[in-house]
Amino acid sequence: MEKVRTRFAPSPTGYLHIGGLRTALFSYLWARKNKGEFTIRIEDTDRERYIEGADKQLLDTLAKFAIISDTEVKHQSNRLKLYQKDCDKLIEHNQAYRCFCSPERLDKVREEQQKNKQVPKYDRYCLNLSQKEIDDKINNGQKFVVRFKIPDNQIVVAEDTVYGKISVKTQDLDDFVILKSNKFPTYHLANVVDDHDMRITHVVRGEEWIPSFPKHVLIYQALGYAMPIFVHLPLLLNPDKSKLSKRQGDVAVEDYLNKGYLIEALINYVALLGWSPGNDKEFFLLKELTKEFSLEKINKAGAVFDVNKLNWFNAEYIRKIISQNDERFLQLINETEQYLGKNAHKAKKVLRLFGSRIDNLSQLAQDSKFLFELADYKKELLIFKKSDLIKTKEALNLALGTLGKLHHSEWDQKSINDSINNLIARRQLSPGDIFWPLRVACSGLERSPSPAELLEFLGKEEALARVKKAIKKLQ
Repeated sequence: MEKVRTRFAPSPTGYLHIGGLRTALFSYLWARKNKGEFTIRIEDTDRERYIEGADKQLLDTLAKFAIISDTEVKHQSNRLKLYQKDCDKLIEHNQAYRCFCSPERLDKVREEQQKNKQVPKYDRYCLNLSQKEIDDKINNGQKFVVRFKIPDNQIVVAEDTVYGKISVKTQDLDDFVILKSNKFPTYHLANVVDDHDMRITHVVRGEEWIPSFPKHVLIYQALGYAMPIFVHLPLLLNPDKSKLSKRQGDVAVEDYLNKGYLIEALINYVALLGWSPGNDKEFFLLKELTKEFSLEKINKAGAVFDVNKLNWFNAEYIRKIISQNDERFLQLINETEQYLGKNAHKAKKVLRLFGSRIDNLSQLAQDSKFLFELADYKKELLIFKKSDLIKTKEALNLALGTLGKLHHSEWDQKSINDSINNLIARRQLSPGDIFWPLRVACSGLERSPSPAELLEFLGKEEALARVKKAIKKLQ
């Protein structure tokens, strides 16, 4: 049996799209599951949209997800002779031809066809030029593209793993361009030639290529190349079922990484977009996905990218990592530091305090701000709704005295809670009388972690200073 070979072939026209990550992941998983070979190929033939350095950025991002090519990464711009050779072969066998039509002529033909309610397509004006006419035009320096000659009156049958049989009449297809006037191939020619040359057995790509699929089948047939198995992935959709786009939120993988979404959560969530393991299991690490993944379980229906679901996954992974307190937790501390600026040295304590309350690491900067710089707050906030000014002042003064007696070595949540609870019992106070103003005194907020957590984090000196400040506010 032939070795399974898959590929991911991004264009260096910007950042890695969430949909691109899914395509790369599925291709990678299928190769790994079958002990095959995964290749990354850079499709950089669209020179107008090419962005300098984008290829390195794409490779670096994929590497963060441990998606790395098993072979040398090839750029299509370095393989032009290969495409030219197959293009010449198609011309020689009368399966492609040179087209010298100007953009102005093509626009005019298209306008005329639209006016007559015809399907706009090339009118084959250059199909029957004589060899002398072709040579004269070339010698005169006239620019040309090469078009694939669509066979007459045939039905092209394309077979896809997800969508099944796709049949198209050749009269509904246009003589499409396979080589541009700058001698660079179009996607149609380059991807067929490359996939054949690299002996790719499975082509995993987005559903948006289905309309081009019959064209690719025709090129395979014309060149006499064996076809790989095709797997078209369903579209990624916004929650309103429109196509996933920048207009409704972030679509670049880097945007999510920069916001502090974890690699594990992104891989896990993206894997479940259009694929299902067929059971209730939701949490998968990359190794587990490799074991479970199968092409047969890819759905046809468009997959909704719901950031709320991603948030849920990310929050679960953050909690899980903090609770395990292993090497991954140390990495998470390092990842957190970049969001805390000058307070990076407190990353571990901040993570422990807020880890169960956040969706992503970037929230830590805002959520923990009050710990390092207490914002001004209204004194009314200190008074619990079932208490009053006199009780609140009394409670804070009692707390100050009790907490002041705790030694620095005893300054932990348990000792703090025990001391305050003993005080409540002795003085017959309600928990709200004392815990509420302590929380506000430490945070300046209505909602925050518990008073004992805050007091422990702040340390005895800073905590008592904030309690004194609150008492002064109430004078």
